[in-house]
Amino acid sequence: MTQAQAWKQFICRACGLIYDEKLGDPDSGIAPGTRFSEIPEDWVCPLCGVVKSDFEPYDVPEIAPFVARTQPALKRGVGVVIVGAGQAGWAAAEAVRAQDPKVPITIVTACVGDRYLKPELSIALRRRSTRESLVRETGLSSAERLGVRLMTETFAVGLSPALHQLRTTRGNVPYTALILAQGAQPALPAALPAHLCWRINDLESWVRLTQHLAPSPKRVVLIGAGMVGCELADDFITAGHQVTLLDVQQAPLATVLPEQASTRLRMALERAGVTFVGGVQVTTVVQNVDGLKLVTTQCGLSFECDEIVAATGLVTDTRLAAGANLMLDRGIAVDPTTLQTSAKDVYALGDCVSINGMPCRFIEPISKQAHAIASALNGHADAPYCHNPPVIRLKTHSLPVVMHGAPVANGQWRVISETEQQLKMTQHADGLHCCTLVLG
Repeated sequence: MTQAQAWKQFICRACGLIYDEKLGDPDSGIAPGTRFSEIPEDWVCPLCGVVKSDFEPYDVPEIAPFVARTQPALKRGVGVVIVGAGQAGWAAAEAVRAQDPKVPITIVTACVGDRYLKPELSIALRRRSTRESLVRETGLSSAERLGVRLMTETFAVGLSPALHQLRTTRGNVPYTALILAQGAQPALPAALPAHLCWRINDLESWVRLTQHLAPSPKRVVLIGAGMVGCELADDFITAGHQVTLLDVQQAPLATVLPEQASTRLRMALERAGVTFVGGVQVTTVVQNVDGLKLVTTQCGLSFECDEIVAATGLVTDTRLAAGANLMLDRGIAVDPTTLQTSAKDVYALGDCVSINGMPCRFIEPISKQAHAIASALNGHADAPYCHNPPVIRLKTHSLPVVMHGAPVANGQWRVISETEQQLKMTQHADGLHCCTLVLG
């Protein structure tokens, strides 16, 4: 090994965690300076648990030191404006700055803009995480490093593509190019009052919930047994709380997994201590005079608890896009190669977009989407975005689930191998392989 060999990075296709050869993974026994090729084959992602083969090379953007005086004398706010300071917003800022060290960049965000890995929130109690340990870099530090104007606690309230102007609660912000990185917000059915139901979709909501769960064990009702609901149920039960998991389906993740697999997942959660109740529809949620909450279902079941968490899916907040007459299709519709919306000079990425009518709510594609947008802004047509189904990983300690590929409605499932510890299945449709599923 010579000094001429640059350190490389590799990104997890399931959760977006990056393995840096220079830093290694000391918590897993991988010393700093360990090349990725030298890592044992049984090493797994320390965040989500997928195997080494689910990592791929990650090209680190080369960002020159930002010097404010090198910026052209443009009107304040002109340049690239990004709405949202989540993982997608900061990825866009990194990619744009890597390709253009001088262009002014403004990020408009309703929060403080601190950077963290969102998938960590559903396993944070088990790790005894705190807000401080979850934050990878503060918003102010990132803004200073990248030379970004960060408008915190600022809401985008209107958009005029014709005027190239974003309206915010702190005034109008003109732009040369606009990037929407708004993410998606939790979907909340009418029967679930917002003031009584927690939704864990960002760091601050997680912090507030954990404050209510401390210091003694609590009774928690989780509504929705999709990926987030199952992961939170597993995390809460591991932390010592009493968990009841409700869903309209008869088994967890029943709309994604074949019956044999979803039944196996339900049994694993129940062995861990989770009470799963399937085939129920919540009709009312009320709070008693003593502060306890009562959840009632259509079939007459009632569950008294300390806290309620709704994990009933995500939806794109389309008010900004709809007001600007952007094309919508289960999200903000974007060109599948450039990520441009139906409006000139307006792009979008991350959870808020849809590609060919399908929402794109995964972490792994974000860096590639950001690179494609930055390339398009700089006139590089040779770097298009190509969407591929990411690895789907359910981070349930009681029974890990990994899916490669995308299942289809008319596909046929078959068991490849089955033991007490593991179930492996594949799906085919019209003679073609769709996906591979591994539980355990």
